[in-house]
Amino acid sequence: MPLDIENLRDRISGLGFDVVRFVSVEDEAAGGAAFRAWLAEGNHADMHWLEKTPERRIDPRNVLAGAKSLIMLGVNYGPKTDRSEGPIWARYAVNRDYHDTLKPGLIAAGKVLEDELSLSSKDYRYYVDTGPLLERNWATAAGLGFTGKNAMLISREYGNWLFLAGILVGAELPSDPPVSRKVESVPVGSLCGSCTACVDACPTDALIGPGVLDARRCISYQTIENKGIIPRELRAAIGSRIYGCDICAEVCPWNRFAQDAKSGLIEARPQIDTLNLKEILQLTPELFAAVFKGTPIKRLKLRGLLRNACLVAANEERRELIPELSELANEPAEAMVRAHAVWALRRLGANDALSSIRLIETDATVLAEFDGPI
Repeated sequence: MPLDIENLRDRISGLGFDVVRFVSVEDEAAGGAAFRAWLAEGNHADMHWLEKTPERRIDPRNVLAGAKSLIMLGVNYGPKTDRSEGPIWARYAVNRDYHDTLKPGLIAAGKVLEDELSLSSKDYRYYVDTGPLLERNWATAAGLGFTGKNAMLISREYGNWLFLAGILVGAELPSDPPVSRKVESVPVGSLCGSCTACVDACPTDALIGPGVLDARRCISYQTIENKGIIPRELRAAIGSRIYGCDICAEVCPWNRFAQDAKSGLIEARPQIDTLNLKEILQLTPELFAAVFKGTPIKRLKLRGLLRNACLVAANEERRELIPELSELANEPAEAMVRAHAVWALRRLGANDALSSIRLIETDATVLAEFDGPI
């Protein structure tokens, strides 16, 4: 009996996926030349895992032997009320970790494939942003949207707000067309036209070309993936953003089509968005673990969140938080947090607090923050 591809699409969609598209693993539109060039320029900063086995990321057949097709999936997670005052969290972060919440849907999708295509569990493999799969490239090839100048997948139905997941399948599935045939020859920003809203809005100039992001200058990278000192020249531009950044997505005109998230694969954690800066600066390890359990923020660890909170406090000129910053600046166990607390106190002109800091002569990281520009 021939495969009813629309029935397959409907069954997977019914599991909570807002978009379900199919593409052949041989589709050249998802080639990895741009990925290799991006790595060669060092734009991935210290995310060295991206350098490992690029051939696996570029060709899914090197991940799953016998792979013939990809099922690319999208789950809408927007929109929510934008905040103009801090602390501002990346939109996705105020939900339970999508790596966890999308997994049951992917497991169920695998069972559908076994049923519809007579596959075994060895004939497919799924990923949600953790495996060697260039999800955005393949999503573009499959027609979930197009790659914009902000280096994000942009959907005509959901704007910039799609979680992406992919299932490698050892079976031939008919490919869906891309959003526009233009993407085959002009893959990046082909439907952005002359708009440069994202490039113009980025406060750290991280978008160095159409669809090319220099992670070293990106607020999301600096506040999440960077586990050390945030470069001084970028700190003020971080503004009120305590975890991640949506600026280049928020300003995109395609968001006029954005819709409210409805999928059962999304679970909001609104209490995170209500935390004030003082509460964050006063977090203990125990409270941090309790408040952020099951969220993507847990990856940052308390020290990273406190580091970011120090910058937000200074950028918002929150002088009433000088006592909390002073306490962090005197915490001997966390040199990285101390360094950013010292910077924040300098920026707030808290000279009395600075003079009372107990310095450790061998702590060059902290000592360096007493000199130079702020």
